[in-house]
Formats: sequence, C-alpha cells, structure tokens
Amino acid sequence: MKVFCGRANPTTGSVEWLEEDEHYDYHQEIARSSYADMLHDKDRVFKPMADAAVKIVEKNGFSDKIKIINKHSTEVTIGPDGDMPCRANILITELFDTELIGEGALPSYEHAHRHLVQENCEAVPHRATVYAQLVESRRMWSWNKLFPVRVQTGHGEQVIVPPLELERCPGAPSVYDIQLNQVSPTDFTALSDVMPMFSVDFSKQVSSSAACHSRQFEPLASGRAQVVLSWWDIEMDPEGKIKCTMAPFWAHSDPEELQWRDHWMQCVYFLPQEEPVVQGSSLFLLAHHDDYCVWYSLQKTSSEKNGRVSPPRPVCDCQAHLLWTRPRFGEINDQDRTERYVQALRTVLKPDSVCLCVSDGSLLSLLAHHLGAEQVFTVESSAASHRLMKKIVKANHVEDKVHIIEKRPELLTSADLEGEKVSLLVGEPFFTTSLLPWHNLYFWYVRTAVDQHLGPGAVVLPQDASLHAVVVEFRDLWRIRSPCGNCEGFDVHIMDDMIKRALDFRESKEAEPHPLWEYPCRCLSGPQQILTFDFRHPVPPHPVRAEGSIELRRPGRSHGAVLWMEYHLTPDSTVSTGLLKPPDDKGDCCWNPHCKQAVYFFTSPDCGVPQGGPRTVSYTVEFHPHTGDISMDFTLSDTLEDGC
Repeated sequence: MKVFCGRANPTTGSVEWLEEDEHYDYHQEIARSSYADMLHDKDRVFKPMADAAVKIVEKNGFSDKIKIINKHSTEVTIGPDGDMPCRANILITELFDTELIGEGALPSYEHAHRHLVQENCEAVPHRATVYAQLVESRRMWSWNKLFPVRVQTGHGEQVIVPPLELERCPGAPSVYDIQLNQVSPTDFTALSDVMPMFSVDFSKQVSSSAACHSRQFEPLASGRAQVVLSWWDIEMDPEGKIKCTMAPFWAHSDPEELQWRDHWMQCVYFLPQEEPVVQGSSLFLLAHHDDYCVWYSLQKTSSEKNGRVSPPRPVCDCQAHLLWTRPRFGEINDQDRTERYVQALRTVLKPDSVCLCVSDGSLLSLLAHHLGAEQVFTVESSAASHRLMKKIVKANHVEDKVHIIEKRPELLTSADLEGEKVSLLVGEPFFTTSLLPWHNLYFWYVRTAVDQHLGPGAVVLPQDASLHAVVVEFRDLWRIRSPCGNCEGFDVHIMDDMIKRALDFRESKEAEPHPLWEYPCRCLSGPQQILTFDFRHPVPPHPVRAEGSIELRRPGRSHGAVLWMEYHLTPDSTVSTGLLKPPDDKGDCCWNPHCKQAVYFFTSPDCGVPQGGPRTVSYTVEFHPHTGDISMDFTLSDTLEDGC
C-alpha cells in the first residue's frame, strides 16, 4: 500500500507530497537506530528491541523462561490476570541517555518502585553517579555566545557587537552532547577537579522531583568559569565491582581500555554567564535537575546556607539560541572564516553597490555595509531570524543602512527593494533547514527566483560550488552499521537481518550527516571533485550527472565515502564545509568543525585494500533540479577474495 507524505524540501524550499510505502517511517527509524552500535558496546546492559525480542528468545531456546510484554512499563499490570503475576524482585533496565535522565529514567524508576517491584528489590544497574568539571574554554564558549566581529575597512577597524540581550541571555536549555574525547586538552583550562555531583540508587525508591546538589571546591587556577563538562558512570552490582563509565580519556581510570560509544557521549553545559574565579577562593558548583534535564550554576556560598531558591531551568529569551545551533555559533565566531568573506567582498563591492543577502541569520549584510555597499537588504524568511537580525542591526546602529525583509526570497518584490536592481547577491550559504551539505544549494534556487531583481552584470557570491568526495576508513563510526551476530552468547542475527532489510528499503543508497571532527577517520583516497554548480546562472532544467572512479591509495578498510561542499566565493577564495587541508601522508583528516559532512556507508564495510594493490571505488552521482535531491551510488571494485 502506498501513502502520500508531506515533506518540506530543504534544497528547493518547496513543500512536496511524495508517494511512499506505508512502512517508510518504520524502515527509516530501524535503519538509523544504531542498535548494533549499542550491542558492540561490551560494557553495556542489553535490552532487545521489542519487535525482534520474541524471535530472538525463541531462537535461543528461552521461550519457556522469558515473557515479552510489548508495553510501556507504566502500562504493565500486576495480578492473576495481569501481565505479571506478582511484583518482581529484580529490576533490570536501560533508560539512560548521554545526560543520564533525559529519556525519563527518573519517572520510570519512580513508577516501577511504586507499582512493579518489591520493596528492597535489587536493581541492575545498581547505582549511577554524575560527575562534573568546571573549565574555561574560549572554543566551547564560542558555541554559546556571539563574540564581537572585527572588520578592517578603509575607515579603520569596525566592530559588529552582539546585542546586550544576547550577552545577558542564559542560553538554550538543552545539553550539548559531543564526543568529548575529540576536544583537545589544549582547548580548555581545568578550573576544578572532577567532582561527583549526585548519585541515584536504583534499588531504592527514586524521586523525579526537582533537586539541587552542591559541591564545594577550590579553583585549580584563576580564570573565567564558563563551561561545565559532565558525564556519568554506573555500577552494575551493589559492591561496585562491575562498572561502566562515560569518562573522557583524561578522567578515565584506564585510558587504554576506553570504550567507544555513540549512543552515550559526554555533556557540555554552559553557565548562564561567565564568572571570574580566583585560585584558592572556595566556590560552590550546583547541579540542578528536574525530571528530564540537568543544568549548572556557580555560587560563592552554599545554597543551604543562604536559603536561596534554586534557579529555574535556563531558557533563551534572545532568539539567537533558538535560531543558531551550537556549531553555528562557532561558525559565526570563526574570525578566520569571517576574514575570507571580508576579503572576497572587498574584491566585488563598489561604492554604488546594491547588496542583497540571502542566508538565515547571517552577518554578511553588516559586513557588506561596513565594507562600503551603498544599500544593503537582507531577507529573513522566519520570524525568529527577523527578530534576531533586528536586534543585531539596532545594537550596531545601522537600522537606516541595513534593511531587513521578512518574507521568503522567492516572494520578493521590487517594492521590497525600493525599486532598486541588485548588483551583488551574497550568501554564505547557510539555511537552518539544511541537514546534508547540498541542502544549502537552496541558495541556487533563491538566486534563480530573484533573477528578475538582478541588474545587468550583477555579481553572485559565491560564484559557484562543487561537491567533493573521499573514501575513508573510520576508527569507530563503522560500528553503527556493522552487524552484531552474537552478543554475550545470544544469537541476534534476527535483529541484524531486520536492520539490513530496513537499510535495503532505501537507506543503503542514501548518505547521512555526521560531524566528522568528532569521528576520526583516515582517507584511503585523495579528495575528488564530483559535481559543480554554477550560481552565476539559474538552476538548469535538466539533471547534472557524473560517473567516474576514485583510486584508493592507502591500505585499509573501506568503510564509506564522505561528501561535502566547497563554495568558491571568488576565483581566488574558497570556503570548504569538509576537509580544511589535504590529508597528511598517513591519510589523517582535518574536518571543518562547524559543519556536518555526509557519510555514504558501503554495503560491504569490511572490504580491505591490500598493501600495494590499486583498488577503485566507482560512483554515479546525479543532481535532480526538479527536486533538489542528489542521488548516488558507490561501488567497491577489484576487491580480492581475501580482502573482505
């Protein structure tokens, strides 16, 4: 059976109705679930998926011992006619996320103790402890606040300042979960030791009520308290002999035995405001939590002593944290990146330039003004970006210089531009709806839609873009697509087959976004340009197709192809969303930390490249102008029998 599904197309900007198989959502959820990654985690407690559990239990010979109840735990009934004949004396769960409590662990445990288990039952895991470390980090703080942007102009240095409301804003209420092991210790200064903030004993009654936990400490160094790094560990048994920890390598008891995980990472929390700390002067770090979220604050005295009410969960009131993601904050604060745009704008701007900016919440319009454009218009298609840009423009006293238009670019009229013809169309390009690198080709569709408003000889910046690819061997990310086979003696091939069928439904021919600065890999080939897109001309009516092959130069396991976009601002200036420089001799990569790259996993991820044997990956990539989609197929070729 087929059904119609509505989808907002991030590339073309249009809303489309597509005919999909009725099981499309189910297959997509299974395909992207990363269940196999969880089972590859040798420290982890395993809870089978309900859809496959019955068959797995039967295949492993436990049908007479294990009963599968396909319900949420709060719906389970107890009694002669219930799902369970009596209350249980052992509680085994896995309800945790990177933040520990973000998946509702506390209310679920609270309900279980009240309704499903006996008093003094044993719980596996037995106990969890949350740890925190206070740090100063300009890099991580740049993920949360807008720094002043400095621009050298013919009239001296100009500074784009953030609105006071943004500076005072406590930020987004959500945690930023990342692979903290990939943040260099040189990127932060530890202001405290690692401190246990609070513990939860799962064998006793658990409360989901809001709570505050305070820890006194003496700063290790003087500095500015900005960020709290946090993680947790769990003790499986009451004696604490079997532990599973999320600690990053510098806080791990045995870094050599560090277990890679993508389902549980580490947490970055931002203090509401940065605060000065002095070495040797005691302070209190406070961990607050409600039933689903954790947040931190810093005080000079204990909350118990001063009787202060626990501060509420921070909520953004400046719009910026609602519009910009943490990587986007980092991108805007990247002064080197800003300088590339400044240099490119200098080469194309003229004193009589009429500039139109089409990117979401971009500072390009202010850069163009400071660099001498006569008139500057910026189109903000969402109410949130419109409100934010109004605040930024007002804070920099350029309300009469930078004109903000709140509408979709394709609806632009001559009256919006005050009857002027655009001589310079600029974009980063960046749009908040983009997930995959080529979704920002929406800029091309916008350029096509506003063609009637461009004057003779109008300049488009960037002038064109190109899609690039490289074949890689991942250190760990391959695990999310690798079948499990057996887990702790249980045959789980049924689950492997189910995931494979879901992937074959469509996902195996699609790429998925990953921030590769968090996931180390080696390039087995050189980077290769696949397709080009000329923004100086409207979107073509016919598909653009490329076929070719990529030669593998280094031995290794070919796990997949990584794709990214490069934007050529001018003939001499390029901004890459992928590799920032060529791979070194070993193939080690340096990825743009502000962008997600696209990963196309090969269907046979274990194929190797023998030493000295040239191997190739054949590809077919096609851009479909009507839909804005890019279809692709990569095939490993000339693979030896013993290479897999």
